[in-house]
Amino acid sequence: MKRSRIIAAGAAALIALTATVPALAATAPKGELQIFSWWTGVSSSKALQSLINIYEHEYHAKVINEAVAGGAGSNAKAVLASRMEAGNPPGTFQVHGGNGSLLSWVQANDMVPLNSLYKQEGWYKVFPKSLLNLITFKGKIYGVPVDMQRGNVLWYNPQIFHKYHLTAPKTFAEFFHDAAILKKHGITPLALANHGNWEATLLYCDVLLGTVGPEKYEDLMTGKMSWNTPGVKSAAATFTKMMSYTNSDFSALHWSQADQMVAQGKAAMNVMGDWAQGYFTTDLHLKPGSGFGWAPTPQTKGSFAAVTDVFGLPAKLKDNTPTLNFLKVLGSEKGQDTFNPLKGTFSPRLDANPAKYDAYSRQAMQSYKKDKLVLIIGQGGANPGFTNAFSNAMEIFVTNHNIPNFVSAIQSAAQSNPLS
Repeated sequence: MKRSRIIAAGAAALIALTATVPALAATAPKGELQIFSWWTGVSSSKALQSLINIYEHEYHAKVINEAVAGGAGSNAKAVLASRMEAGNPPGTFQVHGGNGSLLSWVQANDMVPLNSLYKQEGWYKVFPKSLLNLITFKGKIYGVPVDMQRGNVLWYNPQIFHKYHLTAPKTFAEFFHDAAILKKHGITPLALANHGNWEATLLYCDVLLGTVGPEKYEDLMTGKMSWNTPGVKSAAATFTKMMSYTNSDFSALHWSQADQMVAQGKAAMNVMGDWAQGYFTTDLHLKPGSGFGWAPTPQTKGSFAAVTDVFGLPAKLKDNTPTLNFLKVLGSEKGQDTFNPLKGTFSPRLDANPAKYDAYSRQAMQSYKKDKLVLIIGQGGANPGFTNAFSNAMEIFVTNHNIPNFVSAIQSAAQSNPLS
């Protein structure tokens, strides 16, 4: 993926940002480290600051935190693209592992391999091969994962479920049975947000995964199977039916607002990645189990929709040392077991201490180690060209529910932006 295509994808966002996002600093003074991310929420910013504190204490160096707000990094990615194109990269930056944006920067020759760092720190032994495969291209590793998140989680309000004698639905049939009961009692069955135009895509990917299973899902995501297949259409029909049980103002809500609806009892369920866990616990101070419940999204038990945030080493830095030192902290057991409990995620290291994590994260850690890892569109699962085209098709689909047009659009997207 050429940088020109990346810039084109973010051009509209950049224009909109001009008046609202302050200009970022130029190249940092020697010894200082610029960290670029989209972690501005309460839980994520606290977690990032914990890493910064460790780094500044151990290396007696100053960090410039240049976070840009925007769900799933939509704003930050556009600003980052501008800096990279201008040859002014930050010391390191957040990106999703997988065939999405990380691979794009690698193909643009903007990243330096980290194999020697992995050997030096002994990380080949502590990160599973299934994860390293997501950040390895042509035998070279280009990122250090700081967290692991699960994208196929159904969050629910335990009080509502108890009141109406419901259990977390394991199948789509059970979901629609529960949804009908909830709707009859005046409760929104499924809280949905789509202000960032990525939340509905996540929901559809989960439905698709539950419809076709992990093997065929992976074939779709890697270009081995055509998107013009019965499973894709069936998932679109299930998704459309789900939409009839959601709040009508979904396009105006951010993801956390949908979670808040569940926490406040205004809605019974929400499908979101487990960054929602950080919001429930850190922002709303809810306890796992009593304050919120969880289960794999319907029909996806045995699959783990992996979303991992990684940081790498930009190629055009004048001084690599601050970045390499920060990456050492970021990938360390101490760094990860400090960062992740605050963020509501968990460490992808195999030697992470489960005792430092709550009931939800311990359960997610078990799934991560034994279930099949798959990727999600918009969260590192596909190249930017396909992701942007898919998002455009989804933005139309959530309003007109035209399944043939939606399937045709994503099939065309796959042909124009090959996934293999």
